[in-house]
Amino acid sequence: MRLMHLSDLHLGKRVYEFSMYEDQKYILKQILKIAGEQKADAVLISGDVYDKPIPPAEAVQLFDDFLTALSDRKVPVYVISGNHDSAERLSFGARLMTQSSVFMSVAFHGTVQKYSQQDEYGTVNFYLLPFLKPTIVRQAYPEAEIGSYQEAVQYVLAQTPVDKSQRSVLLAHQFVTGAKTSESEEILVGGLDNMDASLFDDFDYVALGHIHTPQKIGRETVRYCGTPLKYSFSEAKRDKSVTMVELREKGSVQLQEIPLHPLHDLRELKGSYEDLTARKNYAGTKTDDYLHITLTDEEDIPDVMDRLHTIYPGIMKLDYDNLRTRTMNRIDAAEQVQDKTPAELFAEFYELQNNQPMSAQQQEHVQKLIDEIWGQGE
Repeated sequence: MRLMHLSDLHLGKRVYEFSMYEDQKYILKQILKIAGEQKADAVLISGDVYDKPIPPAEAVQLFDDFLTALSDRKVPVYVISGNHDSAERLSFGARLMTQSSVFMSVAFHGTVQKYSQQDEYGTVNFYLLPFLKPTIVRQAYPEAEIGSYQEAVQYVLAQTPVDKSQRSVLLAHQFVTGAKTSESEEILVGGLDNMDASLFDDFDYVALGHIHTPQKIGRETVRYCGTPLKYSFSEAKRDKSVTMVELREKGSVQLQEIPLHPLHDLRELKGSYEDLTARKNYAGTKTDDYLHITLTDEEDIPDVMDRLHTIYPGIMKLDYDNLRTRTMNRIDAAEQVQDKTPAELFAEFYELQNNQPMSAQQQEHVQKLIDEIWGQGE
């Protein structure tokens, strides 16, 4: 069975106030073409279908067109909600859509939905786990003691029987410890939404969403496929792809990343105004890509945005990197440090090193040590 793993479409998204509608429409058509070429037996969409809980009408229409095209080709689709989605809105009409082999996760009420498909090797079970918060799980299981995201997902999976003799695929939208992030994700400070990949040991393949960079977490078959488009300049040098998963007999999983080619790329350019506007430097290049331009001129250029826009119409972000800006950054950083107490600075350092905040007891102990040390120096 050949599966196409997608996530984090973020339909309706705007980047630096640029609408990504045409880019998303273009890339979804490309994904449909790849699904046909790769003979996908099913498509997995692991959350963040939309960028906002109430998406614009054009985004809803775009997703409807995508699902309809897959349904017309008799390709089953499995979809879960992410942290950007409204689980209730996304699941509207879910029972009707199952008749067209479009299986949508519903708002979580204590049960993980399970669907099955057959191939020459037997049964493949698909488990749809929408984005979960501890509060959502506590509402479904008031008797359970749930204090963290790890405990929430662990408890729910413990209530979900998995037949280990059959192949099983889990769709989940969570932050698994060790994932490399970018600027475009929403991650809780201190890693409070972290969870360990060992929670998913019972599944043959885990189709993760939430993190925008393609990567494995621990074993090869626990994977983020990443976004189909770049949504921040921290991703400018990273290629985008869809992940194809081939399930053969139990224990045999083959993976392949198929590259995606956007309508407009996100790129970063740096140099002086003269260099960036010299015809020999931009002639023949794709100047309509989305750009972050950093000027190295020591003096500000009058009306620089309008001037550059005539050559580079896709400028999203413009800044300077020169002696003045570097000096200002150093001053700002020094002022931020001076405004904080030793205990606050230590707490920030602790959180950076341990990916979690200090407990109240630890904070009290550190403050006591600081008071003792400062007292000895008086």
